[in-house]
Amino acid sequence: MRHLKRTAKLGRTGQHRNAMLANLVCSLIKHKRVTTSLAKAKAARSVAEKMVTLGKSGTIHDRRLAAARLHQEDVVKILFNEIAPAQKERRGGYTRIVRLNQRQGDASQKAILEWVDLGMVTEAPAAETPAKETKPVEAKEAKAEATK
Repeated sequence: MRHLKRTAKLGRTGQHRNAMLANLVCSLIKHKRVTTSLAKAKAARSVAEKMVTLGKSGTIHDRRLAAARLHQEDVVKILFNEIAPAQKERRGGYTRIVRLNQRQGDASQKAILEWVDLGMVTEAPAAETPAKETKPVEAKEAKAEATK
């Protein structure tokens, strides 16, 4: 019987599941938003929230625990320097799951996993350069004259 066994197996072995969830949380930390299946989003939410809780205390021991779980030092720096200070006033519930439509191939429910109070980082548009104005009629005429 599976009484009180809450781990979502996700069709994987334990090591594969832990590696997949660590990669999913790393992508969430880097990109601030991840689109995945609903089951994976629910499983990754608990890992992400535990990492933010480690980041809020900010001790060297907590950094080492986060690095041992996530396996990426650059992500740990982002977590401890940007995400955790932004979530300092919250007591929990750092992530949000937004349900999407079903996936085309296997009809799995898709979802977006994102941070709650973290302002979304949008890339600034490149400096607009004035477009070269060319008249298509003149270009065709010049091409026709060149072939004569």
